[in-house]
Amino acid sequence: MYKIILPLRYLVNRRISLLAVSAVALSVFIASVVLTVMHGLVGDFKEKNHLFVGDCVVSTPSLVGFAYYELFVEQLEAMPQVAAVSAVVKSYGLFTMGDRHSGGVQIVGIDPIRHGRATGFAAGIHYHAGDLASLFEPGYDPNLPGCVFGIDRIFLKDDDGAYQYDPCVPHFGFDITCFPLTAKGALRGLGSVSSKRFYLSDVSWSGLARVDDHYVYLPRAEAQTLCGMGGRDKRINAIHVKFSEGVTPEEGTERVRDLWTDYRENRSGASLAYLMDTVTVSDWKRYRRASIAGMEKEETAMIILFVLVGITTVFIVFVVFYMIVTHKVKDIGILKSMGASSLDVMALFGGFACLVGLCGAALGLLGGWQFLRRVNALEDWLHEKWDFQVWDRSMFAIGDIPHDIEPSVMGAIGISAIFACLFGALLPTWQAARLRPIETLQANQI
Repeated sequence: MYKIILPLRYLVNRRISLLAVSAVALSVFIASVVLTVMHGLVGDFKEKNHLFVGDCVVSTPSLVGFAYYELFVEQLEAMPQVAAVSAVVKSYGLFTMGDRHSGGVQIVGIDPIRHGRATGFAAGIHYHAGDLASLFEPGYDPNLPGCVFGIDRIFLKDDDGAYQYDPCVPHFGFDITCFPLTAKGALRGLGSVSSKRFYLSDVSWSGLARVDDHYVYLPRAEAQTLCGMGGRDKRINAIHVKFSEGVTPEEGTERVRDLWTDYRENRSGASLAYLMDTVTVSDWKRYRRASIAGMEKEETAMIILFVLVGITTVFIVFVVFYMIVTHKVKDIGILKSMGASSLDVMALFGGFACLVGLCGAALGLLGGWQFLRRVNALEDWLHEKWDFQVWDRSMFAIGDIPHDIEPSVMGAIGISAIFACLFGALLPTWQAARLRPIETLQANQI
């Protein structure tokens, strides 16, 4: 019974115990808030990348692309694991808008209906939402060749992060220039340049800065002609695949990889078969690894920093327990003289450490939960009152600050806090268990 009563008395009557509880609570509060926000940002970024490319991508890093894709697309669409397929042309070029604007762009040639089914492309379309069939038809003149620019090239954001759309599609014309390549990777002729004027028909939003500021979407046939990938043996650079419900990206990608291996072997004698040697089949995580890895490393670095904060908490708990053990030497001697073993003493102070960790973790998690519930309202108030935002919405593709509670993250933080208290109390508890009654109860040393 004393193993329950004494830890409670130490917690209530010893003010220094409140220092340990406060240190644990503060560490848990900071960790729960920051890691929840960071976890939410990383998760949102991954989801945007997933929607941008679909579940699986069959692609080549070469700007030349690869041929004989039509039959392979048909075979993919016949697979029960595949829900949608989109063949895509990718290249680089220049755009000019009269004498006012110019710059580099990544050209992406798509079939808008197929691409909307295979990826999250359809959700980012504004003026033609729900009508991808007419995506490349400018509203002011459907007979003009249309293009879709990433939204950051056309519209600005306000302070709240909302784009300032015009009521109708702006009447902009763009000269898009590309350097067409042969299947061997050479220019189509000395000084060969392909250029055509396109007119803005819509804008696309993906939530990815490098996409929304650098991409221009064209009809696939137009892009193939512009980039030198048309003709008898048409070429593309990537095939985006969306799997049926219940099929994981890993499982589906393995099936697509096996299909591609057989398909490439069957086409090994074709004249452009060598272009298939550089083609790889990747799930969306591996395909977008270069973009995702940076965010994941930042999350890992943040976790390491909070491990260091936890070490500080361990030292605070160690000091508190050392002082308590020093002042409770006679209590330990009395307990041992009444028959308590060293293990009983260790259990007593171990229970006290668990109690400190449990109280601190509960207070910290409760405070973090309440703060996260109100964090967006607090930021709105600060923005309205003092013009302060954690992230400038006119620069970052962030809506609300992530505040969804992740039980696994909260549970890991709470359990880590309890273990930190046990570890910090380990040495003082061991010293208390080694004390002998005769050393603690004698009045004078002779």
